[in-house]
Amino acid sequence: MKARVYLLGLLVFCSACAAPSLRYKTEVNKLVAAGKFEAAAEMVAAKQKKMYAKQDDALANLDRAVLLHDSQNPAQSDQLLSQAQDRIEELYTKSARKQIGRVLVNDLTAPYEFGAFERALTYFYRTLNFLQQNNLMDAAVEARKAVFFLDQLRGSKLHGYNDDPFVQYFASLIFESVGQRSDARIARTNALNAYERLGGSLQVRAPEFSVPANANQLGEVILIHYNGLLPLKKSATMQVAWSRLNALISSEQEDRSSVSPEVSNALAAGFMGHAVTLAYPVLEPQHYEIVSSFAQAGEQTYTLQKVADFAAAAKMDFEERLPGIWFRTALRAVAKQVAAEQARQATKAATKEDGWGELAGLVVNIFGAATEKADTRQWFTVPAEVRMTRMFLIPGVQNIRVLFRDRNGNIVGEYVFENVAVPRGGRVFLHVRSAH
Repeated sequence: MKARVYLLGLLVFCSACAAPSLRYKTEVNKLVAAGKFEAAAEMVAAKQKKMYAKQDDALANLDRAVLLHDSQNPAQSDQLLSQAQDRIEELYTKSARKQIGRVLVNDLTAPYEFGAFERALTYFYRTLNFLQQNNLMDAAVEARKAVFFLDQLRGSKLHGYNDDPFVQYFASLIFESVGQRSDARIARTNALNAYERLGGSLQVRAPEFSVPANANQLGEVILIHYNGLLPLKKSATMQVAWSRLNALISSEQEDRSSVSPEVSNALAAGFMGHAVTLAYPVLEPQHYEIVSSFAQAGEQTYTLQKVADFAAAAKMDFEERLPGIWFRTALRAVAKQVAAEQARQATKAATKEDGWGELAGLVVNIFGAATEKADTRQWFTVPAEVRMTRMFLIPGVQNIRVLFRDRNGNIVGEYVFENVAVPRGGRVFLHVRSAH
């Protein structure tokens, strides 16, 4: 009786654990590729309760915040970013929680652990949201938070992603804008060092922008182009026979069908009997055709340089998590198989029948497979890469045209910023998103 209550409790507990499905993420990305950012944000809001566990409200807020940022809605975007930052800080400052659910059930029982690159991006997006609202002082505060976080990260982590060259570089521009020259110089140095150290892994190199001698007589436009779609995490499963050599029986990956992975796993476990189901995440690259961009203002043309590759950062973060994922997966496999064998033996001893023992073991196996879910959570609405240019223009009202090229050099899209007020000796920050 106690065992049945325990299993029922675990099943109810597991049912509250959710990760956005691949189908859902694909549907959101289709809207993003079509430039329908507001509709994409509305979809995230409408499906938040279904696709995100309550403990992952910060992740839902961030997914939606980026889409609102892309739709030129900085105030609402920043509100969600602020709430997400508070929640992330709460998760990282409270005492360590017991993680027994991650071993007995799946990784989804614990709140999503944000990667360092994701935390750094919250500061960047808030900085740009403040700039879009002409709030340079709060933008500088957020930039300072970013470099403080990255300084701590660099001091505590010797290898892998331990700094963000783009966020450091962008922070240096903000410090320059508020006259904090020393801080700007330090952030710029950190940025160049990070580009040199991590450029190969992050598939990016330090930008080279020329500043004219009469820059103080001109106005500067910093143009940011968010491009592409982040690789999506999807679920993959394998069935392993628990006998002799533990031979691999089958391996499947999540597709976009209506059958959920855990249901397929349970069915497979029922057919295979003495087998254990392993579920793990994999990264699936997303196709987009735009690979370069340039801007035109009057008779001048500026090439936008690639300054950040969030897809590469996501891959680096994923690979850093993999050893822990596989360790917990192995522990769960052992724990669930031991539970199934104990159920077999206990039922056999109680009923004196081998058949009832096998049935009990099979039920526990099916339950173990049904609760085995890969952790496919991620902040998936951020772009794959960032391109940027610094344009020094004659002060006054300007129309700025951004053109997008595919791999063959063909122009496949454009965006026009109309009536941009360029101040003498000042800066204007603009951003545009493409994902097709």
